[in-house]
Amino acid sequence: MEGWTDGFVRALEDMVSDVEKFFTEVADEIGVMVDAFADVTDEFTEQLQQVSLGVEESLNAFFDPILEAYLGFEVTLENTIQPIAHTVDPLLNNHAACVGCRNYHGQAYGGNLLVCGMHPYGWEDEKCPDWESSWQER
Repeated sequence: MEGWTDGFVRALEDMVSDVEKFFTEVADEIGVMVDAFADVTDEFTEQLQQVSLGVEESLNAFFDPILEAYLGFEVTLENTIQPIAHTVDPLLNNHAACVGCRNYHGQAYGGNLLVCGMHPYGWEDEKCPDWESSWQER
């Protein structure tokens, strides 16, 4: 009977050894596959970054001149209509003494209107002592 149990134990040890060997080989193969997948992912990421940089540069090359032209036009338009705005805006804000004044600012900050630097709340009388024409030659 001892021969039978020894044979069974040996067979069981062989089976455990084969199963361990199988799982070790599977783990090695999975490690190789994960490494290969990581390499492919890194290459794909690099290519995607290069493509996105190329697209960004192309879009910048296309839109930068348009943006510069627009901003230049906006500044030119603002400088052109400044005398008109300085004539109309004070009327809309009920500051008759400021109509046509070069010093008129007329912007609201935190809900408070800044009329001009010399008279932040505007001039009460009809003639402001600091009034300068916005229609003068520049």
